[in-house]
Amino acid sequence: MVEFADKYGPWAVVVGASDGVGALFAERVALNGVNVALVARRQHVLEEVAAGIGERTGAMTRTVAVDLTAPEAVHVIIDNTADLEVGMLVYCAGGDPNYQAFLANPVSAAEALLRRNCLVMMQLCHHYAAPMVERGRGGIVNFTSGAALAGGPNMVVYGASKAFDLVFTEGLWTELHDKGVDVLALVLGKTDTPSLRQLEYRRGQIASLDEIPKGAVPAAVVIDDAFANLSHGPTLMVGPEMRMAAEVFKSLSRNEAVNLVMQASVAMMGPSNGGEG
Repeated sequence: MVEFADKYGPWAVVVGASDGVGALFAERVALNGVNVALVARRQHVLEEVAAGIGERTGAMTRTVAVDLTAPEAVHVIIDNTADLEVGMLVYCAGGDPNYQAFLANPVSAAEALLRRNCLVMMQLCHHYAAPMVERGRGGIVNFTSGAALAGGPNMVVYGASKAFDLVFTEGLWTELHDKGVDVLALVLGKTDTPSLRQLEYRRGQIASLDEIPKGAVPAAVVIDDAFANLSHGPTLMVGPEMRMAAEVFKSLSRNEAVNLVMQASVAMMGPSNGGEG
């Protein structure tokens, strides 16, 4: 625990920390002796998560409630952590709860997704990485998705944004890992989170929000994999199914990979169209 805190402390900024893997990641960081600044949209939820983490770990917490799609989001986060020495940045925001065709929504919805998934992540990495390099220690963990591996229906912009996150993080690793800063891209497959349960419940794929979606990796497994590989960047495929899928994709051409994703999506969700995903 002391070694972890020396490497990544005294504060971590966890973006997307209100539930799911973000909240679990923040708690594991706190259990390892690092204080956490929790960033998400819903203030009351953040306060509940922060109180629980403080009670269970004894770590100090801070909450920053901000909509990551807002133009001022980055400035709000930076201003509210300006007095902290941040040794770790974790960016696990950026899911797409809609899973709809590209033309089903106005282009502004796609623009908001790009801001949240790509632009804010990039801006925060630039801000917090510089002092990490100066100190010769620190860590950056960016969550991406198996959707980054090939284009598919109902996730046109989401998949593209996660491909950006993946390549950006890999590139950042090439520049920072020999300067004492660990950089890791976590590539998640289907993961049991509140957002996934809500999506599958709305689509009639699970009978209640208490049901675990079929084939979903427990969020705790994601956190275990992440913490076991923080210094083993640049990229980690999380869970056995994701690692298997990555091996399959290696043997395919780009066209074959896209067709495979398209067929799998249709088999699971039905055909895509311009109205409903």
